[in-house]
Amino acid sequence: MPESVELILRFHPVGGEDITVLSHDFVSEQEAVNAIAASIDERRSLVLTQARFDRESQVAGVVINSANIVSARVGRTDSAASGQYL
Repeated sequence: MPESVELILRFHPVGGEDITVLSHDFVSEQEAVNAIAASIDERRSLVLTQARFDRESQVAGVVINSANIVSARVGRTDSAASGQYL
């Protein structure tokens, strides 16, 4: 089984501030993008079991209400050079 990598998931919700979550729930960026897209298409929440909010040190479970997400960005690095939201 492939080992998971730490990915930076940035969500831009409707009428709110961006949310940054660091997650070890996926083995690739493509898997994370597919999971986010499926949760939006199926109108269900995205459940992460190995995540940290905005660089906190403690790992916890996180539930993202994808009904409120306008856009998301997935990457291994987080900087201005990482591009626009999808």
